[in-house]
Amino acid sequence: MALHALIPIVIIVLAIVFFFASVKVVPQASEFVVERFGRYYKTLHPGLNIIFPLIDRVRSRVSLKETVLNVRKQEVISRDNASVQVDGVAFFQVLDAKKVTYVINDLPLALENLIMTNIRTVLGGIDLDEMLSNRDFMNAKLLSVLDEATDPWGVKIVRVEIKDITPPRDLLDAMAQQMKAEREKRAEILRAEGVRQAAILKAEGEKQSEILAAEAQKTKQALEAEGYKEAQFREAEARERTAQAEAVATETVSNAIAKGDIQAIQYFVALKYIEAVGAIASSDNSKTIMMPLEASNIIGSVGGISELLKSMQVKA
Repeated sequence: MALHALIPIVIIVLAIVFFFASVKVVPQASEFVVERFGRYYKTLHPGLNIIFPLIDRVRSRVSLKETVLNVRKQEVISRDNASVQVDGVAFFQVLDAKKVTYVINDLPLALENLIMTNIRTVLGGIDLDEMLSNRDFMNAKLLSVLDEATDPWGVKIVRVEIKDITPPRDLLDAMAQQMKAEREKRAEILRAEGVRQAAILKAEGEKQSEILAAEAQKTKQALEAEGYKEAQFREAEARERTAQAEAVATETVSNAIAKGDIQAIQYFVALKYIEAVGAIASSDNSKTIMMPLEASNIIGSVGGISELLKSMQVKA
């Protein structure tokens, strides 16, 4: 009776074990490769999956996440025979779990060796200067070559980056000296350019100053000419007015003479006499003036002038 009672319990236990062995829960971003009797059967995708435990087994569990692979530092000789130390990093992702399981063995090791080989090939075909200054070109070329090489493995190379390029110490010293010389050269060129620009600006300033001075001199001459012209005009106008006054005076005297006014005649003669004597006396030359004239005549003429003025005041 005890044996018969244990059989159902054993069957239940076996059923539970069979059930849990048959149910496979695949996590997100993963795939399981299942074999039946040692051959590939199917690939289990994320979620709940059923297999037969006695005939099926999970061959490999493959992650579909993007994975980082560090590439060891290695020595690379450039096209111009410069020896440098280079290391890098790669990002890859499994696209086909079946290919990864059956086509390639030890995927990380295979990828690392493949990347190192292609780094030597790509960097060995370019010069050191281009190697140090054009990493984008090297990364793009490496990515193209590696992606094509890993396609049969069911793996995609997402990105490849050259992390560090380290030339030898003596080469670094030579590069530093070259860079220093280049900077000193640029500094000398800038200084020369500054001196040249300063000379140009100075010459432009002197030219502008001369132009302004010439324009000022021209303006001054024009103003002086205008002033001289105005002075000549004023002088001519004054002479004209004097002539008009003399003409009026002469006409007045003439009218007085015509009327027989002896005082007007005496005024006119005395005026002309005084002007002639003043002209002779104002001359700069040394002279001796002989005047065979009587002072009483001049006084008489002056007296006539006085009488004329008095008569003009009485008439006024």
